[in-house]
Amino acid sequence: QVQLVESGGGLVQTGGSLRLSCAASGRTLSSYVMGWFRQAPGKEREFVACISWNGYSTYYADSVEGRFTISRDNAKKTVYLQMNSLKPEDTAIYYCAATARYRLGYIHHQYDYDYWGQGTQVTVSS
Repeated sequence: QVQLVESGGGLVQTGGSLRLSCAASGRTLSSYVMGWFRQAPGKEREFVACISWNGYSTYYADSVEGRFTISRDNAKKTVYLQMNSLKPEDTAIYYCAATARYRLGYIHHQYDYDYWGQGTQVTVSS
């Protein structure tokens, strides 16, 4: 079993930055694709970014491309999401996810992920 715990959310002004972390416990995640999703109030959960097992390949939603960076440290069993130039529309609960079914690729559907964290709130004020 895998447990994922997100941290690093908070309140930030427009244009500011935050770094989210996702710490994993249980089984090693070094061979899993890891992803970040977000859900804003009244909206469906949406894909933000994902990263291959070795960190060499990353994919982003168009809405965050160029502003967000996903990375991972397999030795620490942690995945990160660096968020820069934040906008009010980035306000959401951010979720970390892991899939045991893929080692790489553009894995952007929720149903492809097997494990989820509890989420961390990010609020961007205008």
